[in-house]
Amino acid sequence: MNGQSWFMYFIIFWVVVMIGFMSIGGFMMFRKFLKVLPKRDGKSKLDWQNYWVDRSRGMWSDDSKSFLEELVSPVPSAFRDIARHSIAARIAQVAIEKGDSEVSRDHCIEGYIRATPKRDYRSLVSFLNKRGIDYSAFTHLLNK
Repeated sequence: MNGQSWFMYFIIFWVVVMIGFMSIGGFMMFRKFLKVLPKRDGKSKLDWQNYWVDRSRGMWSDDSKSFLEELVSPVPSAFRDIARHSIAARIAQVAIEKGDSEVSRDHCIEGYIRATPKRDYRSLVSFLNKRGIDYSAFTHLLNK
């Protein structure tokens, strides 16, 4: 194998790696773009998340804030802020729709389960069990 063919394979390898990285990045950007598109009601998924978070600003106690931090702790740090916002929006929606004036631990658990995609339920249940968090009142949400 001479020097030119080795260099050619090296270049081809990096072209494949770069195309792979660009494809993954493009996919992630496209997913983010889909969240910004308005739905039938004229608001996007991000608009609704911001609405629920803003509407519940005064409802969060220190205990519920620290519990939210515990719930988002398994999320990698690069994605934790986004996960915290979407989970907090779902928790706020649960609390407001029930007509309560403060976010409780039960609201946090229910909102956390509702905000988690079904494909991640196994890791969600293992996390809750490992932390000793009682979610028995919400097992019906996991069976949907």
